[in-house]
Amino acid sequence: MSDNARETGTDLDLKLNDQGLIPAILQDHETGEVLMMAWMNRDALDRTIESKKATFYSRSRDKTWVKGESSGHIQEIVEVRIDCDQDTVLLRCKSHGPACHVGYHTCFYRTVQADGLSIVEKPVFDPDAVYKK
Repeated sequence: MSDNARETGTDLDLKLNDQGLIPAILQDHETGEVLMMAWMNRDALDRTIESKKATFYSRSRDKTWVKGESSGHIQEIVEVRIDCDQDTVLLRCKSHGPACHVGYHTCFYRTVQADGLSIVEKPVFDPDAVYKK
């Protein structure tokens, strides 16, 4: 498909990276807050569309996984969008619990300054209790 057709057309033609993956941003559909970023392969995207549950591909485990399958913090998909280049997915969701596996509402709980990182959010759950580590 030509770049112009990909950018302006209505056919889905994902631009996957050399590992067959595409970045996916999870966003709260009501507040617009970015909750997390993870990778998807085509199977994870198809499962997300079918199930309406955020499903991603784990590079370290080499398998697909459903966000919240261990914690119960399911991210119910309201809408799936693709950017103009079809190389990034936006998942707009209704959140049924925190998105970050280390205990925060969002994975973006730190800011970056010249002298390092600052935590700007408070944890909302204990990951050791939720994941039984």
